[in-house]
Amino acid sequence: MSAAAIVEERLAALGTRFTEAFAAAPNEQALRAEHAKLLGKKGELTAVLALMRDVPAEARPRIGALVNTFKEEVERAFEGRLAALGKEKLQAELAGRPHDISLPGRLSFGRGHPHPVLAVKDELLAIFGDLGFRSVPGPEIELEENNFTKLAFPPDHPATDMQDSFWFGPGVLLRTHTSNVQVREMSRAASEAAATGAPLRLAVVSAGAVYRRDDDVTHSPMFHQIEGFLVDEHVSLAELRGVLSAFAERLYGPGTPVRFRPSYFPFVEPGAEVDVGCVFCSVAAGTRAACRVCKGTGWLEIAGCGMVHPDVFRHTGIDPDRYTGFAFGMGIERIAMLRYGIPNIRLLFENDPRFLAQF
Repeated sequence: MSAAAIVEERLAALGTRFTEAFAAAPNEQALRAEHAKLLGKKGELTAVLALMRDVPAEARPRIGALVNTFKEEVERAFEGRLAALGKEKLQAELAGRPHDISLPGRLSFGRGHPHPVLAVKDELLAIFGDLGFRSVPGPEIELEENNFTKLAFPPDHPATDMQDSFWFGPGVLLRTHTSNVQVREMSRAASEAAATGAPLRLAVVSAGAVYRRDDDVTHSPMFHQIEGFLVDEHVSLAELRGVLSAFAERLYGPGTPVRFRPSYFPFVEPGAEVDVGCVFCSVAAGTRAACRVCKGTGWLEIAGCGMVHPDVFRHTGIDPDRYTGFAFGMGIERIAMLRYGIPNIRLLFENDPRFLAQF
């Protein structure tokens, strides 16, 4: 039998079945399934179309016309049955019991919860609030003098390269740290003290978003910091260590060890990095070497701190011969990553419900 005859025979066989199958389909899903049996990737009519390559050239126009006509009949029958099913569904809805739109919905939705970064931020603010620090907000769009100059960053100092930010124009940028609140609060308090003659006492903490041109598994162009500072007469490193030790015990549990390592920050002198004993491997014998979080050291870096530099006091109108103070700051994402064992900072900002539902 020739290829042309085979095509004609198969078209005739299909023509006696598809109309009955379409008419018997009880719903749209079943109808589309029958349609796919014909014209799907592995459909019967698709297989017939593949035979056209074997049809002789002289018979191809006639056989091609037959195939196209048959395909059009299939599509007309499909569309007709689809429209009929739609009408049947509409008639069933109109004839059925009316819906009371005043009734409450039948779907239940789970209650939301704070994002892990915001939950940790609120917890940190609460801890420092209990320690006597007043929470103060600050602007995210800041003047260069408040972000760098008054914090004793010398012009073109290499330290500013570590805090490369996003600029709106000359002298205006997205803040690179929450230390701008320190400058604003010190300047405000100095003006009030000069006007009233009252002694100056400040214990302030501030938290919010900051921006730097960093982007890797442990850094993000936007992240969150919390910063605190205390200014009074005769403030020393002893008070700083006491505050941060109390903070660590509130956050990680009683007896959490704290250590200070010398470090450089333009706006403090002396400056230090703050480490706490690893909360994952603790201090149990034989566990430190295997701990991937602290890399076997037994310590986790959580903050930078130090005594407020006299130049910062001078820039904000405070007498450095009368007053001293300390300041500290930490990344909230880092605290959250250590708290929940999160390996990549990007997970905190991708808003994947599968990830956020774990908290």
